[in-house]
Amino acid sequence: MSRSIKIEQINPEEQLLARLAWACEIEGMTQADAAKRFGITRLRVNKALGEARRRGILRISVDSIYAAAAELEWKLEHQFRLALVIVVPSPQDAASVTPLVAAGLGAHLGNLLQDKKLTSFGMSWGNTLNLATRHMQPLNRPDLEILSIMGGVARGSDLNGYEITTRLADLCNAEHSFFTAPLYAGSAESRNMFLKQDVIKDMLAKMRSCGAVGLATGDLNSSLLVRDALPSGIEPSELIELGGVGDIMGYILNAHGELIDHPINSRVIGLSLEDLDKIENVILAAGGLQKVPVIGAALKRGLIDTLVTDENTALALMDVSVA
Repeated sequence: MSRSIKIEQINPEEQLLARLAWACEIEGMTQADAAKRFGITRLRVNKALGEARRRGILRISVDSIYAAAAELEWKLEHQFRLALVIVVPSPQDAASVTPLVAAGLGAHLGNLLQDKKLTSFGMSWGNTLNLATRHMQPLNRPDLEILSIMGGVARGSDLNGYEITTRLADLCNAEHSFFTAPLYAGSAESRNMFLKQDVIKDMLAKMRSCGAVGLATGDLNSSLLVRDALPSGIEPSELIELGGVGDIMGYILNAHGELIDHPINSRVIGLSLEDLDKIENVILAAGGLQKVPVIGAALKRGLIDTLVTDENTALALMDVSVA
């Protein structure tokens, strides 16, 4: 709708800003074409569009169910200094959070694993990672190796690292390797003995060389770790009493991202959290409000480069202090 001007003067600066905003955002002109039309430089066009946004002359409204998610992605990337955040809309039914986050991860992996520069990719285990493979189209990457990077559990399941690694490798027509060790040793001493074995040392070296890894996480109330992997004699309640909020690759963290003071953390067979720090792209896929404390712990520790989550979880993470 046009508006009447209230003074008998023309503001040529604002007029130019409006013309450039219309040309570039409504007509779809490139900045170079707009510069030619109005007889100015491309740099002037770029600066003018920025000024138009600052003054509120140019306002962009994104009318989509994904709009709020896109805004949260940008905010979380800046708040936690992440390379990439993928936020999917939250479902009405909380039980559908994991399938939606898995779909977001599957779409991301479909793009990531096409990159020929990525020659080795590590995968932990969990329901989110399992479902993510169901949302991927087949690729042809015979030069790629998929590695399981987390010790296994005795119970057979589609959620185990062996099955997930095999399925992802088959989807990519890629090579694959298994980490043939339990998640937890019987004691810190037996863990140290495991790590001295040549086959374990060789596999750990391959895992450390991964260009990217995909991780899931769980809280200490109803996660797969609690259900299938905790060593006998260790109850979730004792880990919670010590401040535990969840796990990353079997390591139990408190809300500050620190390892809790419990022997279980000295029994994990696999990559250390320090090893994760050295991997270029650590992807964490997790959603649901019950996981906010452990996702926040991983973010505070600086373990994560790429986060895949849902909108409600992302909103809650905005209140997590980085300090």
